[in-house]
Amino acid sequence: MGYPGPGYGAPAHHGGPRRPNPATAILAALLGLVVAGLAGYLPVWVFVEFGLDRQGGGALAALGLYLGATVLLLFGSLLTFFRVVVGAVLLIVGAVLGVAAVLLEPVLLDTAYELYFELVLEWDRVDGLSRIGTLAFAPVVLLLAVLPPTFRYLRHRAPAPTAYGPPPAWR
Repeated sequence: MGYPGPGYGAPAHHGGPRRPNPATAILAALLGLVVAGLAGYLPVWVFVEFGLDRQGGGALAALGLYLGATVLLLFGSLLTFFRVVVGAVLLIVGAVLGVAAVLLEPVLLDTAYELYFELVLEWDRVDGLSRIGTLAFAPVVLLLAVLPPTFRYLRHRAPAPTAYGPPPAWR
């Protein structure tokens, strides 16, 4: 008589748990690369344009936050592409650090928030666009990285194939 088909109590798939959807992990990694580029632009621009020796302690701290976010997001994205769980954790920390860099920069530079964001919102300035992009996309990376489907995909390992029949003979 045979086994009943799908919909009659039998599982629709045979062979263990299904592979989780990779969409949130891949989107988090791709956007992580975008935010890494946006956050990393500012330290590179300041270094090339002005040099680091002329910067005060607050400016160096702000640049360090941007650079830290860049490095964490870059490595987090790469590790996420290789399906390593630590990659999502690095994306989370890097995204938080990216937002913190933008929001703490006026404090570190001893500048009023109003003046700071007025200068940042000048659309003809690439450095302003990199700050706004970091502030806009880093929370999206954070959200995608903390979602359960992301961790489910990164933790999933395909079951080892089972061999049928007698073991191969040694020669």
